[in-house]
Amino acid sequence: MTRQEHWERVYSANPPSKVGWYTPRLQISLRWIKDCSLPGEAKIIDVGGGASTLVDDLLAEGYRSITVVDLSKTALAMARERLGEKAKSVTWLEEDLTTVDLPAGDYNLWHDRGVFHFLTTPENQQQYLNKLLEATKPGSHLIIATFSPEAPLRCSGVPVERYTADDLSRILGSRFELNRQRKELHVTPGGVEQMYLYCHFERIA
Repeated sequence: MTRQEHWERVYSANPPSKVGWYTPRLQISLRWIKDCSLPGEAKIIDVGGGASTLVDDLLAEGYRSITVVDLSKTALAMARERLGEKAKSVTWLEEDLTTVDLPAGDYNLWHDRGVFHFLTTPENQQQYLNKLLEATKPGSHLIIATFSPEAPLRCSGVPVERYTADDLSRILGSRFELNRQRKELHVTPGGVEQMYLYCHFERIA
C-alpha cells in the first residue's frame, strides 16, 4: 500500500475528530506563527495540513496567502467543506510532499505538525529537506512538530521516527537556527498518550 492509499483509507474510515493526531485547535502552532509578526500577505505553507483547523485560524487572523499540502483527497475535501466560501482563498495541493512541485524561495513560513516523523527512510527525509530548502529562503520560519523520544514507536498503524531538538538541528544543518522548543502531551481520541516536540527554526542561510 502506498502512503497516499494509507492516508486516504484512514480519512475515509474516520471523521477528523477520530484520527489519532486530532486536536480542536493547534494552539502552540498558532501562537508561534503570530509571534513571528508576519504581515497578512506573508506566504504560509501547512504541509500535511489535511483536515486540520489551522487554516481556519490563520484566515481568521488575517493571513491571505495560505497553501495546504496533503496526500489525502478526502482530508482536503473535509477542510474545504468546513471553510465554505473561504476555501476559495486557499491553495490546496493534493500531493506527496517528497515530490510536490513548489515555487522556489516562495514561503515565509513552513508549518509541519506530524509529517516529518512519518518519513522513516534517509531517502524520504532528504527529499523533505530538499523541498524545504527549495521552497524557503533566508529569513523564513520553520515550525515543526514531531514525536519526541517519549512517544510511541508507531502512529496510525505505521512506524515513526522520534526526535530531540538536537536531532532536528543536526538534520537541518547550519542553514537553520533553533529559536525555541517545547513539548506537548497529546492524547488521541482513543486515549493513547503521544509526546510531541515543537521546534521553531529560522532559516539563516
